[in-house]
Amino acid sequence: MQANPTLTTTYSYRPLLHHHHHHHHLPLQFPFSPIPWRRRGTSLRLRVSKSHSFFSLLLSANKNPSRFACRALPEPVSVKIPVGDRHISVETGHIGRQASASVTVTDGETIVYTSVCLADTPSEPSDFFPLSVFYQERFSAAGRTSGGFFKREGRTKDHEVLICRLIDRPLRPTMLKGFYHETQILSWVLSYDGLHSPDALAITAAGIAVALSEVPNAKTIAGVRIGLVGDKFIVNPTTKEMEDSKLDLLLAGTDDAILMIEGYCNFLPEEKLLEAVQVGQDAVRAICSEVESLVKKCGKPKMFDAIKLPPPELYKHVEDIIGNELVQVLQIRSKIPRKKALTLLEDKVIDILSEKGYISSDAILGVNETLSDILEDEDEDEEVVVDGEVDEGDVHIKPTLRKTTPLLFSEVDVKLVFKEVTSKYLRRCIVENGRRSDGRTLEEIRPINSRCGLLPRAHGSALFTRGETQSLAVATLGDRQMAQRIDNLVGVEDWKRFYLQYTFPPSCVGEVGRIGGPSRREIGHGMLAERALEPVLPSDDDFPYTVRVESTITESNGSSSMASVCGGCLALQDAGVPIKSHIAGIAMGLVLDTKEFGGDGSPIILSDITGSEDASGDMDFKVAGNEDGVTAFQMDIKVAGITLPIMRKALLQAKDGRKHILAEMLKCSPPPSRALSKHAPLIHVMKVRPEKIHVIIGSGGKKVKSIIEETGVDAIDTEEDGTVRSEESLVKITSRDLLSLEKARAIISNMTMVPSVGDIYRNCEIKSITNYGAFVEIAPGREGLCHVSELSSNYIAKPEDAFKVGDRFDVKLIEVNEKGQLRLSRRALLPDAENSSDSEDSAASQETSDKGSPKKMVSEQSKDKGGATKGRSSSKSNLSENSIQKKFIRKLVGPGKENKEKEKKSSSKPLSSISSKDGNSLVNGEANNIG
Repeated sequence: MQANPTLTTTYSYRPLLHHHHHHHHLPLQFPFSPIPWRRRGTSLRLRVSKSHSFFSLLLSANKNPSRFACRALPEPVSVKIPVGDRHISVETGHIGRQASASVTVTDGETIVYTSVCLADTPSEPSDFFPLSVFYQERFSAAGRTSGGFFKREGRTKDHEVLICRLIDRPLRPTMLKGFYHETQILSWVLSYDGLHSPDALAITAAGIAVALSEVPNAKTIAGVRIGLVGDKFIVNPTTKEMEDSKLDLLLAGTDDAILMIEGYCNFLPEEKLLEAVQVGQDAVRAICSEVESLVKKCGKPKMFDAIKLPPPELYKHVEDIIGNELVQVLQIRSKIPRKKALTLLEDKVIDILSEKGYISSDAILGVNETLSDILEDEDEDEEVVVDGEVDEGDVHIKPTLRKTTPLLFSEVDVKLVFKEVTSKYLRRCIVENGRRSDGRTLEEIRPINSRCGLLPRAHGSALFTRGETQSLAVATLGDRQMAQRIDNLVGVEDWKRFYLQYTFPPSCVGEVGRIGGPSRREIGHGMLAERALEPVLPSDDDFPYTVRVESTITESNGSSSMASVCGGCLALQDAGVPIKSHIAGIAMGLVLDTKEFGGDGSPIILSDITGSEDASGDMDFKVAGNEDGVTAFQMDIKVAGITLPIMRKALLQAKDGRKHILAEMLKCSPPPSRALSKHAPLIHVMKVRPEKIHVIIGSGGKKVKSIIEETGVDAIDTEEDGTVRSEESLVKITSRDLLSLEKARAIISNMTMVPSVGDIYRNCEIKSITNYGAFVEIAPGREGLCHVSELSSNYIAKPEDAFKVGDRFDVKLIEVNEKGQLRLSRRALLPDAENSSDSEDSAASQETSDKGSPKKMVSEQSKDKGGATKGRSSSKSNLSENSIQKKFIRKLVGPGKENKEKEKKSSSKPLSSISSKDGNSLVNGEANNIG
């Protein structure tokens, strides 16, 4: 019998294994001694028979713990980095330790968490680095929840997409070529204090995370925001400081170069922008310096061994095969023929290098030289043999040619090299010839053509064409209901009354592709064009419309976003929007290293770049504005970065280009109408006291709905919260026709009217009669008492003896008591008894003549000054169909000196020549002409 026998025991799968047999559990059979697990400290050990190897590793672990030792997780590291007038805190090793790298960056009480992960295996090689960026602002960061049904964050919002692009654009140029492991950057806003913006913080967090990760990159990047308050530049200004800032500039770069710029301003000169860029670059340099010391302390080794580049000799082979043809193809001026010719060349190169095989001229030359040497040696060794004699030891072997093995390369490598060679040749042609592929000089702008009013039913339309880039811009006007609601972290309701939407269909480049929601590129280009046009729009008080501009790219060969700026500006004018000035945009390019192609080394700036120059160049710099300054700019760098002198040259050259484009836009034929379309809605703005808002809305909105149904207007918008805005609140009436709008205006004016002693009301109807007088309606829903003593200048015993319900006469307001009740008088408007022997006949005559005429309210004070009436005149008969179509924008006409006491009463921004009850006039407001 063995001293330590081995038993085969069946155990149930439980936290603690026992030697009892359980039929109701899935049995696990192991040959070991039936001794249960025992806990010692924090580890679990099991006594197992040494004659079996199933748990031999566990037993050996007791003797050699290092065999199963896990790599110790990095200790949390936290550093403070000075940025502007405060510090940001960077911490790593505390959250997200299984990622390749993760950091939390804190500014104030705003915290951004960013992680970087990469795939274990590389993807297929391509010319586009496999990088994806996701940024999300969690509602919980501000103590809120989503307002949707599912109560969680939904799809990425537009402003989150824009921040994703801000993170992606500066990182991509720093990634090394040949690294094909898919890389993902995830960024969340975990805490937001409403004061410190998270967007610039997210750029810096992503740059630090990539620097700490295994992803091979050339440089560490960081990002900052620059504001301009007064004459002082502020690094990472707070949201309160940005309210007074003239500039909103986001800049990202390395310690020695700028990689990305995106900014918006109100016609700042170029020199001021350069000063802001210098301040931003200094701040970025300081951050990158601190991050480098952090990387040395806890950064991971970079995966340089995973980089796979095409064979170096492949570049020479491609140039040998198609070099001469490529030069000729790049001189083709039209995009589509050039694109087809390049495709044929690419197919030719792939066929030779990937399918048939390629034998280089050097290899053929080497074979020929070897054969000549062999034949020469053979001639020297040949001996003359006498006839009949045979030298059996001499064996003559005829030399054979040595075969050259054709070279074969992968198709992916060939495609990558073909694209790089094409870019190289395009840049060489620009440097050597001083001209571009379409024959233009370096600063020449493509031909420009524009026309307006091509869509008859649209409120405004324009077709802008520059070379082979074309934008169809359409402007639509609407009321507040058409405004775009912005959902933000702080929970404050925000509405955009102007927005531009950019669409880039595949047909604009002659291709077939997916049609769906807007891509990240479309959202980014639309926002750039929108922010470029926003500074020239009128205020809401001057132009109470919501404006939407759609830019559909119908042709594209570079700079389509700047074509959207030009087309959108013309469409706004065609819709009758009184913009402050014209705006034009231009895209600039760059060839940085000219020594490679025999140049003097100074960079070459290109104006109005095409698609191929954008793809093959080193920079895409978009600038929009007018002759005086810049409104929007965006720069992407595809190389190590550019310096301030290069940027200064690009900005000045862009200014000259903008002036040329603005001059061409003035030649638009047909020109923009600069007047509201007859198909655009009419908007009438009234000012009422805040406490009168609830009167207009009514219980549950019943009153405002009844007014809309009764008059046929489209909408009535009010400030429902009664917010006091200069002691007044606004009411906007939107209608498709003037008569409906005027009817609704009259109803609201009467409802919100504030009577004052001395006002006269014409043709008022008796609503009821009592023993002590008659109740007279002076406005819809407003009645006053005309006492029996005030009904006539003569004595009347009973009111019903002289009047009946439905009779009409003029009254004057003689008293308003503390309860707001009105006391009226008819007697005050009648001649004295001594001058009129029969006042009753006069009253009856007045009733007959006034019956059926419109009600009027006349100010006694105004009457003394020339009989000016307060209320609607009886000029409705002059409102022909033609005149209705010519009523456009509403403008408030201030009251005269005699009406200063009534400025706080119901007033309006009229739209026609009809006078209003509050003393304001309705006037034509045709949009201002520009240029």
